[in-house]
Amino acid sequence: MPLSTFFFDLDETLYPSTSGLWQAIRERIDLFMRTHLNLPEEEISPLRRRLFSTYGTTMRGLQVEYDIDAEEYLAFVHDLPLTQYIQPDPAVRAVLLGYRQRKLIFTNADTNHARRVLGVLQLSDCFEQIIDIIAISPYCKPMPEAFKIALQLSGEADASRCMMVDDAPSNLAVARQLGIYTIRLGNDEPGPEYHSSIMRLTDLPQVLDPVMD
Repeated sequence: MPLSTFFFDLDETLYPSTSGLWQAIRERIDLFMRTHLNLPEEEISPLRRRLFSTYGTTMRGLQVEYDIDAEEYLAFVHDLPLTQYIQPDPAVRAVLLGYRQRKLIFTNADTNHARRVLGVLQLSDCFEQIIDIIAISPYCKPMPEAFKIALQLSGEADASRCMMVDDAPSNLAVARQLGIYTIRLGNDEPGPEYHSSIMRLTDLPQVLDPVMD
């Protein structure tokens, strides 16, 4: 069956993991936990890792265990000068535009952050929809419920007509179980969690031929 809908993760998928942006976001998360929750420095990193492992994202864990305000948290942790970390890549844009299928962002970040990232990367017009962590609340990737909501919001009833590119094997494993064709980015080794793998987004045509009009 031909693919009709492409889901792309945002952070460290549309731009290289070596950019330093995600590390900067992680540092902002730690700062939020220190300044807003008054947690001791030595407790922050272990707590962040536990919350991420247990709830899928640190934010979801902080909502459950500390009753934080999601909008305040998201605005704080994403308050960064993006142009210091990421830049447009014409080759990535060319690859995305080479596919006529619908392309959507599916992210555990929020829409404001996604729009800012897409704007800096000059990719805003490549995607017709952003499905963010607010839209899939109270769930998040890799929860199966998050993927089911994303499919509903995309208007695509048949998961087998969808493809997903993500850098996290845990996300891809759930997508694959639901029938989505999965491609891991950032590692070209085979794995049971996904169908194919590529090192860079510009390698996508190596595993998925563009369908031209």
